[in-house]
Parts: sequence; C-alpha cells; structure tokens
Amino acid sequence: MANLKEIRQRISSVKSTRQITSAMKMVSAAKLKRAQDAITQIRPYARRLQEVISQVSGSINDKNVSPLTDRRDIEKVLIVVVTANRGLCGGFNANVTKAAIEWVNVQYSVQKEKGHVEMIFIGKKGGEILKSKGWGIWPYYNELIDKPAFIKTEVLAESLMKDFTDNKYDRVDLIYNQFKNAATQHLAIEQFLPVASGENGEASSKQPFFIFEPDLEYLVRTLIPEALKVQLFKALLDSVASEHGARMTAMHQATDNASDMIKNLTLDYNKARQAAITNELIEIVAGAESLKS
Repeated sequence: MANLKEIRQRISSVKSTRQITSAMKMVSAAKLKRAQDAITQIRPYARRLQEVISQVSGSINDKNVSPLTDRRDIEKVLIVVVTANRGLCGGFNANVTKAAIEWVNVQYSVQKEKGHVEMIFIGKKGGEILKSKGWGIWPYYNELIDKPAFIKTEVLAESLMKDFTDNKYDRVDLIYNQFKNAATQHLAIEQFLPVASGENGEASSKQPFFIFEPDLEYLVRTLIPEALKVQLFKALLDSVASEHGARMTAMHQATDNASDMIKNLTLDYNKARQAAITNELIEIVAGAESLKS
C-alpha cells in the first residue's frame, strides 16, 4: 500500500482534475444552449427549402436545367469531413473519421485505387487523425467551426459548387455528427453534389399547381445554390452543437469518475493511517514490555 504522503498527493491531484473537468462541463453547457438554439432555428427552414427544391425540380422535364444537378459517371470524389478543433469530447472526432474511412473504402474503392478521392476538413482534429493514418494532407477550414457564420460558409459552398461545375469533382459528400440531444449525436453522410431532385414529376403530382414568376427553370437555378449554402451551414451548426453536447457529457462522466476516485483514495488513506497508528501502538507496547523484562 502506498504511504500517506503519496496518497495525499494523489487525492490533491485528482481534486484539481475534477475542478477542471467540472469547469469545462459548465462552459460546454453554456455553449450548448446557444448552439442548440441555432440549429433548431435553421432546421425547419432548411427542411422546407429542400422540399421546395424537390417539388419544383421534379416538375421539370429537362434534368440539366442546372449544372448542379448534372449526374455523371463518378470518377473524382470529394469528401467534406466536419469535426472539431479541440478534443476531450469522447468519441466525437474519432467516429467521424472512422466513418469517412469506411465510406471511402466501401463506396469509392475504385476511385481510391486511382487516387481520385480527396478530402477537406472543417475542424483540425479530423485532419490530424486521418493524417496519422496515412491519408495525406488536404485543406483545412478550421475557422468555420470556432464561430460559424453563414457569410463564411457561403464562400466555401460557392467554391465547392464551382469545382463541381468545372468537372474537378463528380461527387461531393458531407460527413458530420448530427445533433439530437446533449447525450446523443447521430452520424450523418449526405450527398451534397449533384443535387438530388424529384423523379419524373412524382413529387409535383402530389402537390397543387403553382404559378411561378418569372418561370420555373429560373426559380430552380436560383434556389439550388441557396439551398446548398443552407445545407452546408446547417451541417456546421449540427456539428458544433453535437461537439458541445459530447464534451459536456464526457466532462460530466470525467467529473463523476474523479469523485469516485477521490472516495476510494480517501478510504485507502484512512486505512493506511489506521494501519500506521496501529503499528505505532504495537511498537510502543512492545517497547514497554521490553523495559519491564
């Protein structure tokens, strides 16, 4: 059993750690409230915008009304991996990077063998993990995670759309954590480009007739880029809220574990102290008995 000084030092160290994890938990809880409000506010708008795009694009016989809906043979692929800039959030970052590797190996194995799969990282932790696994070095967009802003996300979305229309990539996918609640995040893999649309007017046949001004094709060409910008921004907000929820949960568990460890160490300290007192009493009694003899 460790001596009393070592146990006291360990108890002091664990208490300091518990103080840090408790503070991080409270900070994450405060940030989570703001991030949760942001994602819950944008979700209805993003969902409705996607529904409108699906309905009106399904009414168009010309599937090439927008170059962003152009479906072609998949030769070159871009994966947008959204993680965090910091750790201490459980398996939040590792789950995304693991899913990215599996997604490429399963869906784009042929393109991978040809070296036609690239990634960009929003959040530096994803890039660091994949770089350590030998997945090369690709661009980072870490500033988008610290303070998500639509105007900054818009620039990246426009860049992705330009790369697609210039045939630099034939497919762009998003991989990120989707926020459900503070304790639960769902892994999401979404097709970003080309844009999915209604098939053969099926969506429009279930909807009432609309009057479009100036015309349907112009409306679709205008709405699709805006919908893509919103989709990317929503993915960032989802990821940020998920990060704070995951970190709050991880720090809560760490704080509880530190409290349990302190209890166990205190018990060990009391046992060691009691044993030391007992040994001292035995030595005193033994000394007294030796003097009598």
